[in-house]
Amino acid sequence: MKPWARYLIGALAGVAVGLGGTVYLVRGAALGNNVAIGPWATGRTFGSASADPYTRAVVAVKGLLALPAQEARYYTAATDSDGAPLDGRCRYLILGGELPAAWWSMTAYDPAGYLIANPSNRFSIASNAFQSGGRGGWSIRLAPTQQPGAWLPSGGVERLELTLRTYLPSDGGAGNPSVDVLPHIKREGC
Repeated sequence: MKPWARYLIGALAGVAVGLGGTVYLVRGAALGNNVAIGPWATGRTFGSASADPYTRAVVAVKGLLALPAQEARYYTAATDSDGAPLDGRCRYLILGGELPAAWWSMTAYDPAGYLIANPSNRFSIASNAFQSGGRGGWSIRLAPTQQPGAWLPSGGVERLELTLRTYLPSDGGAGNPSVDVLPHIKREGC
């Protein structure tokens, strides 16, 4: 084989491996995975001009319209509190308390980042679903079949990811999200 052909094959293989690795890392990334709080991950630079190229790529791929930090903070979880991947065929109890925000919502997404189809056409639960407005203790059941109380359908998909959006963070978006107390996700059964 001629030397130029070897160089060309090597260059093409390098480009393919580099691009493939980049796509894999961005698609598999937790949203802004630079701050971990139990099973939850978040970033500090969503919706800001200071966002690095990696954060911008993750936001673009995940389809999130990120508001500035003083307006919203986003947390994602792809595992339960014990570290096991979230399985839409199982039943989970999500226990939370007062979140550091004026209002919040929780949504379940499939691995491709789409809302999970379900017969109830229910796609999220918000703090206003609770008499306390999400202040104090609250619980949500994540399950494929209807559950008593606040229920977020999982659609029975094999893998899913939760996104917790908190609006008007109490620290004005300038604080340290790693000190936030976020919901506990406990698998109850499959």
